[in-house]
Amino acid sequence: MKVWVAVATALLAVLLVPPLLTPGADSSDTASVRTLRVLVPNQPGGGYDITARTAAKAMEDADLLRNAEVFNLPGAGGTVGLGRTVGERGNGKMIMSMGLGVVGAVYTNKSPNSLLDTTPIAKLIEEPDIVVVSRDSPYTSMKQLVDAWKANPGTVTVGGGSAPGGPDHLAPMLIAKAVGLPPRTVNYIPFDGGGELLASVLGGKVAFGVSGVGEYRDQIQAGTLRVLAVTSKDRIQGVDAPTLRQAGVDVEFTNWRGIVAPPGITQTDRDRLVDLFARMHKTPQWSEALQRNGWTDAFAPGDEFGTFLDNENKRVATVLKDLGLA
Repeated sequence: MKVWVAVATALLAVLLVPPLLTPGADSSDTASVRTLRVLVPNQPGGGYDITARTAAKAMEDADLLRNAEVFNLPGAGGTVGLGRTVGERGNGKMIMSMGLGVVGAVYTNKSPNSLLDTTPIAKLIEEPDIVVVSRDSPYTSMKQLVDAWKANPGTVTVGGGSAPGGPDHLAPMLIAKAVGLPPRTVNYIPFDGGGELLASVLGGKVAFGVSGVGEYRDQIQAGTLRVLAVTSKDRIQGVDAPTLRQAGVDVEFTNWRGIVAPPGITQTDRDRLVDLFARMHKTPQWSEALQRNGWTDAFAPGDEFGTFLDNENKRVATVLKDLGLA
């Protein structure tokens, strides 16, 4: 009799208490992505770093993720981090924040790994670059800068938060070409992210800098940096500066950033990660972050992002060859 009571009690517990893992949960329950490691392939304070930490906070605040560990692995324009990501084959609990800079760095650093070796998760944002000087700079307009640059291209140094081939490198090269300067005469000094570049711009160690607007909003608002032009089609709200075209330079340029995962992850892990970012994209926390950082929403999930990456690889290779840089 005692045995039958014990069996009945056990059966009742099974029926009344929901299981910890349902048969279908492994294939569709994105809530099981509760912890995630996010690799940033440049220094703290750079665009990939800001994007990764902003996305992680938005997901945690929206209760989509319990814990995101963001860590930095800089080097070689992001290709050191890319190599680590490719080497994490099958790891569905790690992702990498990346963008246009890594696409170009693959070519200029002759990296054995390509972004086409990774698993595309989502394109997140687009962001214009800015041409920026310190408040003590003698240049108060884009025309003054261009005139001085054309007169002495080797001495008017430009710094960027990208390795050669990245957006902060491509933008001044395109500007130089547009104003009649051979790109090979440009004295470009690369920094590993906008955070490193900032000190050199403020200290006057470079004549001007090119970086993403979101990285320098605080310094712009505080008046320690002066923006001479923005690379976007339209002016940027909250930034008192013309577009390049309005300043007489026929260039329009936009950077972008996204998320990839290691190769060889399961379809289940891939779907969970894509859906995690799709959910984040719909949150008010992410909408507020887009507005605060001056980012343009450019969400493209999974296969759509994969197609975009393939096209960007081809486009960047063509641009670098046209500029005589590859």
